[in-house]
Amino acid sequence: MQLKPRPTAALGHYLTPTPAGFSLHMSASPRNLRAVRGLTEATLLGSGVAPDLVDSAQLVLSELYGNAVHACGEFVPLVAEVESTHAGVWVRLHDPDRMCLPHRSGVQLDDPEAESGRGLPLMDYFAPGWDVTLTPVGKQICCLLRHGGA
Repeated sequence: MQLKPRPTAALGHYLTPTPAGFSLHMSASPRNLRAVRGLTEATLLGSGVAPDLVDSAQLVLSELYGNAVHACGEFVPLVAEVESTHAGVWVRLHDPDRMCLPHRSGVQLDDPEAESGRGLPLMDYFAPGWDVTLTPVGKQICCLLRHGGA
């Protein structure tokens, strides 16, 4: 009989391993961003995901995280989910603000003058078709990074 991994908790951090990834409830902070990036890397590499796809998943998750902090403020409660599937890697981030939806700034990825605004074009590049779902307690942004994609 295989034992089911148990959730682990720390201040501002509640990790639930899943069969193909994890779900992490956390308060947004630089420490927790480093932790979720490291957890993403370890989990995906351990599942046999190609290193380039792991890097892309970390970048997408970091972008979602940064956008949530920009929209909601530091220490906002977030739920990050990362899952390896036959189609690729799912990255999902849930934040509590249903009213603040992603909006495009019109900045191009290759604009040498832009100081910000490249996040959504990056999302389009790495996870075409990403979407936003409103939930009873906020919104969730879901991204599928496909094997052999960008």
